Amino acid sequence: MRIIAGNYRGRKIKSPPSLATRPTSDRLRETLFNILAPRIEGARFLDLCAGTGAVGLEALSRGAAHVTFVDQSRRMSALIKENCDAFEIDNGEFEVVTADASDFLRRYARQSKQPFDIIFFDPPYAMEYTMLNYVERGSSLANEGLLIVEHYKKKELGEELGALRRFRQVKQGDSVLSFYR
Repeated sequence: MRIIAGNYRGRKIKSPPSLATRPTSDRLRETLFNILAPRIEGARFLDLCAGTGAVGLEALSRGAAHVTFVDQSRRMSALIKENCDAFEIDNGEFEVVTADASDFLRRYARQSKQPFDIIFFDPPYAMEYTMLNYVERGSSLANEGLLIVEHYKKKELGEELGALRRFRQVKQGDSVLSFYR
């Protein structure tokens, strides 16, 4: 797996030897960032259920101001930190949080931190999506922000997630990207 474009283009991303993690494919990442291109420069980006961190690293490579990586696995969080260190990314440009996605969203919504411009959520396909109700405009998601959920093509997400409405879907292979604002 490699970074597709930007400052770190062509750099290899370390990934775990097991197949327990299902990284977003290079092709789907390229499609995602072609869509996000006008919004990524200077954005605050949340990579939720980050796994290897490939999506967040791609965001940093393409000009995101800051990426927060969240994964519940200590092992994956350490791997993300290794990847950031290998790319010599400044510590002020990223944060790695070891936490359950719903716990992180609940805590973040209660805090007075700067909201994210883009939230990318790629959970294990068996995971419930009810936690997305914690993604609130003005607290965890900026007022004009985007939530993108990668999910299995046979798992249909609703037109609405809390106050957010789906405005686009992109299907590739077994995966779907659902875009909400």
